[in-house]
Amino acid sequence: MAAPITWRRLWYCVYSPAMAGVFTRISDRFFRTRDRRRGSLLLLAPLLAEADSSPLPLFRSPGSTGAQGTDGLHARFLWMAEHVPAFRVPGTHIHILTSPDQFYQAMKARIKTAKRRVVMASLYLGTGPLEQDLVDCMQEALQRSQEVDNSDLQVSILLDYTRGSRGQTNSRTMLLPLLQQYSSRMRVSLYHTPDLRGLLRLLVPQRFNETIGVQHIKAYLFDDDLIISGANLSDSYFTNRQDRYVLLENCWEVADFFSDLVGAVGDVSLQLQPDNSVSMMENMVHPYRGNRDDFSASARQHIMEVVNTARTRQDIAKSERLKRESKGGGEEGGKEDTWVFPLIQMKPLGIQVDEEITQRLLTDADPGATVFLTSGYFNLTRAYMSLVLGVGADYRILTASPEVNGFFGAKGIAGEIPAAYIHIARQFYSKVCQLGQQERVHLHEYHRAHWTFHAKGLWYYLRGQVRPCLTLIGSPNFGYRSVHRDLEAQIAIVTKNQDLQAHLQEEQEMLYQRSTEVSSSTFQQPDRHVKLWVKLVTPLIKNFF
Repeated sequence: MAAPITWRRLWYCVYSPAMAGVFTRISDRFFRTRDRRRGSLLLLAPLLAEADSSPLPLFRSPGSTGAQGTDGLHARFLWMAEHVPAFRVPGTHIHILTSPDQFYQAMKARIKTAKRRVVMASLYLGTGPLEQDLVDCMQEALQRSQEVDNSDLQVSILLDYTRGSRGQTNSRTMLLPLLQQYSSRMRVSLYHTPDLRGLLRLLVPQRFNETIGVQHIKAYLFDDDLIISGANLSDSYFTNRQDRYVLLENCWEVADFFSDLVGAVGDVSLQLQPDNSVSMMENMVHPYRGNRDDFSASARQHIMEVVNTARTRQDIAKSERLKRESKGGGEEGGKEDTWVFPLIQMKPLGIQVDEEITQRLLTDADPGATVFLTSGYFNLTRAYMSLVLGVGADYRILTASPEVNGFFGAKGIAGEIPAAYIHIARQFYSKVCQLGQQERVHLHEYHRAHWTFHAKGLWYYLRGQVRPCLTLIGSPNFGYRSVHRDLEAQIAIVTKNQDLQAHLQEEQEMLYQRSTEVSSSTFQQPDRHVKLWVKLVTPLIKNFF
């Protein structure tokens, strides 16, 4: 009986994700022949191999490399300001949260005191008691705003349609009572990927349909306070699932940007109605009924308008500041020793800013620098892998050990996903050894009993420096999904503030202290055995997780 079960598993494991691309192409032609255009922009990537095996052409700016020490930060990293908004903030306004409970309590406290806006973007909202407490906080804030403060508090929630609609009790049903009671001040938007359409949408079941593409941004905003994280709004992320979280207090420009960004994505998403139906805003292209190219072009224009408007405002402000300084006003912003760069990646919509800037950072990481890179799901794109394995900085890569992988112990096919990650990690480690890079590239595994690991991002140490001057933090995992399928956002924080640098170092060390370094003996352990069928299937499905 074992053999039939194995082959059934093999079929379903390959079918649901791998056949998705085939059905995407067939259904687009079958259902949308009237919308076909020369040079289709269908961005659902090839399934059996990655097409972009080489890094993207990188934008360059004079004098942006070679600077060392904190005095060279301006020259080294502010090339990013030529491509995305650059917000100057005091380093003292940025706080590193270190635990799920800190994250949860920080959100609850700020929801309760919010006066103008609560904006939350996540993959989904869970359905347990802790999540209900969060919803209750929103209800109390809206009631207080209406009855006591006489203020116009607005609550906007952005979730993924497929994940947020899974099951009978789901994110939508959790939020319906608020939407019904405060319809004029409550908005729930459900992003639906344009790649899940036609025959593919009809055939791929729940859970598996989330592999096609999701809304993956995690941004939580309360008036002018903002939390950027990789954590979702679910009980494990509030208790025993380790992630990263950064709180920007009283940083109104950054908060405005993310409020506008979430609003723009919400505008091109399905709007939840009080009767649990969904509809599109007027004059917006439907994500799976409308033409795919039209939807992507419209959404891209709508979202990039937020980025371009923010940059225009900054150019005007910079010009005015220079005029004041030329008249003897002196240089302003002495306490604003930190720069925040928002990076977004939405390749189904033709936006790839985060990918380009991440590649540039890895390219410019010269010998002597050290990059600590972490991902709960270690599955680097070929472009990122080629940069890591090329001659350059030292890398310390942290990923989940099998027992802290979020899929560990899951039922069915999902329970084999940790084994697939073992196989991917082993292939990567073997490549490091083949290239003789063991002294420069180190792989670590996070261990913690009864916890799971979901942290992502990097810390960048310049040559000769003992503290990081740059960090990336947000939703991307540096994998194929993050680059090609999902909507992602993170921030690059560049700081000269020594206290903030120290806190970033403490965060990095805290995570790595719970890890062990991978060696060839690691993969000889009995719990690292990978079944043959998993090895065979992994190349076919690795682009979906």
